[in-house]
Amino acid sequence: MLVYDGDCGFCTACVTFVGRRLRPDCDVVPSQRADLAALGVTRERAGHEALWVTPVGRVYGGAQAVAKILLRSGRGWAPLGAFLLVPPVRWAAHGAYRLVADNRRRLPGGTGACAVPARRPDGG
Repeated sequence: MLVYDGDCGFCTACVTFVGRRLRPDCDVVPSQRADLAALGVTRERAGHEALWVTPVGRVYGGAQAVAKILLRSGRGWAPLGAFLLVPPVRWAAHGAYRLVADNRRRLPGGTGACAVPARRPDGG
C-alpha cells in the first residue's frame, strides 16, 4: 500500500503520475483516509513522508518508499528501484527526497497545506 498526503497538491500530482506511468500493483490511499493506527503509523510520520506498507506490515518511508514503488512497478522501473536501495545511492536519494519534501509547498501544485513539520516526528 502507498500512503501519501492527500491534502498536498504536489503529492497528489506525483501519485497521479505514478498511477498513470508506473502502474504499481498496489493500493494507493491518502493518509487522511487510511487507518494509520492499524498500519502502526503516526499522523505526524504520514505528514512527513510518503509511506510504503508491505502486506506483513513493514513500513518504509521517503526515498525507500519511492524505491519500493519502483520495484513493485516492474518493467524498466525495477532496476532503478533496486539501485536506489544501494549505499551510497540510498543516502543521496534520502537527501534528495528530504529536499523535495521539505519544499513541496513551493513546487508546482504546492499550497500551504503541503508544508511539512519543521522537525521529524522521531526528532531527526
